[in-house]
Amino acid sequence: MTSRSPVQKSTAETVKAVRRFSRSFSRRHFLRRGAAGLGVAATGPWYIKDALSSSGECRVFIWTGYFPQAFVDKFESSTGIKLRITEMASNEQLINKLKSTRGRGFDLVTPTLMRSDQWKDLDLLQAWEPELLPLDNLEPRFLAASERHWTWNYGLYHLPHLWGTEAMGYRTDLYETEYGKLSLGDLWQEDVKGKIMGRPHSMMSGIGRYLASIGEIQPFEDAYKDEETMRSIWSDITSFAIDHKEWLRLFWRDSNTQQAGLRRNGVALGQTWDGPIIAMKNAGEPVNYMAPKEGAFAWLDGFSLPTGADNIDQAYELVKACYQSDSAGLQASISGYNPTVKGASDFLSGQAKAAFHAAYPEDALEKLWWWLPEPQWYADVRAEYADKFVAA
Repeated sequence: MTSRSPVQKSTAETVKAVRRFSRSFSRRHFLRRGAAGLGVAATGPWYIKDALSSSGECRVFIWTGYFPQAFVDKFESSTGIKLRITEMASNEQLINKLKSTRGRGFDLVTPTLMRSDQWKDLDLLQAWEPELLPLDNLEPRFLAASERHWTWNYGLYHLPHLWGTEAMGYRTDLYETEYGKLSLGDLWQEDVKGKIMGRPHSMMSGIGRYLASIGEIQPFEDAYKDEETMRSIWSDITSFAIDHKEWLRLFWRDSNTQQAGLRRNGVALGQTWDGPIIAMKNAGEPVNYMAPKEGAFAWLDGFSLPTGADNIDQAYELVKACYQSDSAGLQASISGYNPTVKGASDFLSGQAKAAFHAAYPEDALEKLWWWLPEPQWYADVRAEYADKFVAA
């Protein structure tokens, strides 16, 4: 029998405590008791279509490409639940949207793991009831990461969905490289001047890691210690970025603009997400995606419940579907991102497996640089320097 980590034990105890406290006030518990009293059969999707139930749909605010149409069609036909999908481009967009609506408008949202500090005090999310979901289907390390960073007020507010990276995407007919040679610093070489793209704040983080790797500035991780240290490091990063502004062909803002940059806007090399570029590669386009020698940036996106969700039962049913290995493999194969569910690799297409190994050859997985937790002060100061770069 595998022993649980202190974090898992602590989280389990926390969940039990809040369950004891809140069980009599749980809407979901009330619906179940009502269903039992009315003799509702416990078969098929377990949401209840009566006066007490919600609409039979689920409104999702999710990263572009995470729910491919094949998954949507399968889920809707098997459950009768209609998915209303709005695609998101950034964590900032998600936070601002829920702040403006006071947590209403969506039943399921997909924040990134390292943004927990920015959500904790907003009171815009409600805790999951872990016992209602097949969490044993998840790879333990991903669940432990959500538990470690997203457990507060006696509840768990984030559950793993997909993980991915930001590294180097390039046109194979315009740029040549190989693993071990490719670097974050290659964006700033003369051979790609005027032909690169990136997202301002993460491109600047890449500059920070590159400059630290060649001894030009102190370790980039130090920027997360306090605001004074951050400003010292980011001032140097911003100076470098502005001095190299003419290297930029364009700034991208989402998956679609990354693909457009490489497809038709003259970009040869970019700091990009894995999904959009791998999807292009799998479609036969002349592009490749690869981790740099410094290590790819890595993140974990997950599911959260807004406080104003109306279709909670349907949201649970959707998460349950995502935690089936065949569905997880389907989503990963088409999206170009990576699953967090046990056994999902057995359902990846051969093309998806090949693209994964090409993106992360040799020791690339050991070198992944996971985005560090970001307090709000860090995000605010980073946005300040990114604005200076964009405006220069």
